[in-house]
Amino acid sequence: MDITKAKVIVTGGSSGLGAATAAEFRARGADVTIFDLNPKGAAVAEAMGASFAAVDVTDETSVASALKAASDTMGGLTGAVSCAGIATAERTLGRFGPHALSSFRKTISINLTGSFNIARLSAEIMAKNDGDDENGVIINTASVAAFDGQKGQTAYAASKGGVAALSLPLARDLATMKIRAMAIAPGIFRTPMLESLGREVMDGLAADVVHPKRLGLPQEFARLAAFIYESPYLNGTTIRLDGALRMP
Repeated sequence: MDITKAKVIVTGGSSGLGAATAAEFRARGADVTIFDLNPKGAAVAEAMGASFAAVDVTDETSVASALKAASDTMGGLTGAVSCAGIATAERTLGRFGPHALSSFRKTISINLTGSFNIARLSAEIMAKNDGDDENGVIINTASVAAFDGQKGQTAYAASKGGVAALSLPLARDLATMKIRAMAIAPGIFRTPMLESLGREVMDGLAADVVHPKRLGLPQEFARLAAFIYESPYLNGTTIRLDGALRMP
């Protein structure tokens, strides 16, 4: 698809991978609307010439109304990139008892259910497009934790494993509407959350990366998202973006 004519929503676009993705699409000429619950997303969007909507990805009404407004503002919808998510660290059975069911449910709700909510409601709008070969692209964010989750990552790994598993059935479901579905599974990326842990921690994490020996840059995630959007034969799978990292 022609990215210069793209009309894209990016969830979790107030910072990190989402903000970088929104900026990359804008730099290439796309119309972009950032969806985020963080109010600072409005300033991030304004700085790059994008629009902003306060959206709870787990809420059907919130997403449906925001998608309609974004589509009206941009003159359509051709892409949806889901970057909204949370990371939890809790063992199945720890010093203080079993993993809290509430935190497991919350992680699944935001990371997995939220991504599907965006995908299904975006597809409804994209299906009304009249493209010769393509009507839309859905890109979800999985994680290497989907394949080699570490201790304390049962909730997070399960949610991202579900995101990865969505790619193929979504692509099959939406094929007749000429909508593609993909996912990116990033490794350890230099986001504001990681930077807050300090240089020593970041260097320790980077040591496990095979090559290049560093953390991933949000711009690298963004460039892959843009490449997926522009590549019509990429469909129904999850791409690892991790410098050959395999979590120990």
